[in-house]
Amino acid sequence: MRPPNMSGHFLLAPIPESSPDYLLPRDIKLAVLGAGSVGKSAMIVRFLTKRFIGDYEPNTGKLYSRLVCVEGDQLSLQIQDTPGVQDNLMQVVDSLSKFVQWAEGFLLVYSITDYGSYQSIRPLYQHIRKVHPDSKAPVVIVGNKRDLLHARQVQTDDGVQLANELGSLFIEISTSENYEDVCDVFQHLCKEVSKLHSLSGERRRASVIPRPRSPNMQDLKRRFKQALSPKVKAPSALV
Repeated sequence: MRPPNMSGHFLLAPIPESSPDYLLPRDIKLAVLGAGSVGKSAMIVRFLTKRFIGDYEPNTGKLYSRLVCVEGDQLSLQIQDTPGVQDNLMQVVDSLSKFVQWAEGFLLVYSITDYGSYQSIRPLYQHIRKVHPDSKAPVVIVGNKRDLLHARQVQTDDGVQLANELGSLFIEISTSENYEDVCDVFQHLCKEVSKLHSLSGERRRASVIPRPRSPNMQDLKRRFKQALSPKVKAPSALV
């Protein structure tokens, strides 16, 4: 399972100068979660700069912002980098609650060379659904470091099976070798979150339209009698 190729429709654009006629773009808030050393920070930097920095120092807790254009719509994209989940899984998961509460779409990243990082995906997913119990926030599971096949510990079928069980999309990528795959992942999440915005906007618009009032039949009868009463009394006045 993987998102369709959408790279051709994706543009990184500078934020234009504000003007009275400029419509502010919608905010798209994404969080990237996973174990330490799976390439979360490098993946974000690769997406935003198109460059891969092999020895990139993780900047967990940093919020990245960029204006993007997705299929003609301008979106204000915000990507939250998060601390890596290590041995004390539940303690770290709890500390991620503020990021999970804030975000609208999620990337759950593991390394195909680290089976322990793969095992952290399920509890992270469960925590997202716990924080957003009634939400349809999209989640994509990413198996990173596909270029290190000689050190693979997690098979592709394992990722597919887990994604199917959780009802999520799955893709294996190499942050260092393929920018388009990285771009497609973020592109897909932007589109899914944007769809949720559109649906919620339609529901809000529908909710503010007042329901037509049913006619009051008693009031109509009273007004009808009042309209007829002069015509009924007129002959008696002439007698």
